[in-house]
Amino acid sequence: MNFVSITAGLADGFVTTLLLFALTLVFSLPLGLLISFCTMSKFGPLRVLFKVIVWVLRGTPLMLQIFVIFYVPGLVTNGQFVWPTMNTGWVWFDTTVTTRFLAALVAFSINYAAYFSEIFRAGIQSISQGQMEAGQVLGMTKRQIFFRVILLQVVKRIIPPLSNETITLVKDTALANTIGVIDLMYRASESLLDGYIWVVFYAGLFYLVFTGVLTVIFGKIEKKLQYFRT
Repeated sequence: MNFVSITAGLADGFVTTLLLFALTLVFSLPLGLLISFCTMSKFGPLRVLFKVIVWVLRGTPLMLQIFVIFYVPGLVTNGQFVWPTMNTGWVWFDTTVTTRFLAALVAFSINYAAYFSEIFRAGIQSISQGQMEAGQVLGMTKRQIFFRVILLQVVKRIIPPLSNETITLVKDTALANTIGVIDLMYRASESLLDGYIWVVFYAGLFYLVFTGVLTVIFGKIEKKLQYFRT
């Protein structure tokens, strides 16, 4: 193996890592918002149920959740359940491991939805009740008040913790290789077994640059929302 082939392998792994990261955000953000509504519900059983679910997801290791989601369905059904193959048609996306990728995506989406739900809940509850009442006085519906008055202020307040969780997600994607997903760390581990210890630090550079880009992006978003500052 030479530097060029190792770099190409890491680049392929990084694309998988990037895809897992992006899809996790796509699914976990709306799911987290939905869960936050459930944890704030006035219907007691629903509220308690989802609070317990969030507690379990936040209180157990993500790696354990990945193992449970990937292995337990097959064990419980005596091998009848099989994760469906993702037919992407992408040359670089190995079809032999796409089932593992899908399981990892489900695990990451559910786990991060629990964290995001608490961020959304805190942001929504931080808005004073007086703004809701003012909207009602103006004849606005609850839907209009939420989307036109509350939501943008919530977004401004949750950007810092949301950016922190998003950056953490970048690094947590490395756990996907524990079930055989060929991501960036999987490629780095292959080279490490061949005696190329420097590849691990090279892979770390990929993560560092990626998190740096995200930090800049979230910084710009936060600056654009400064007009909400009192």
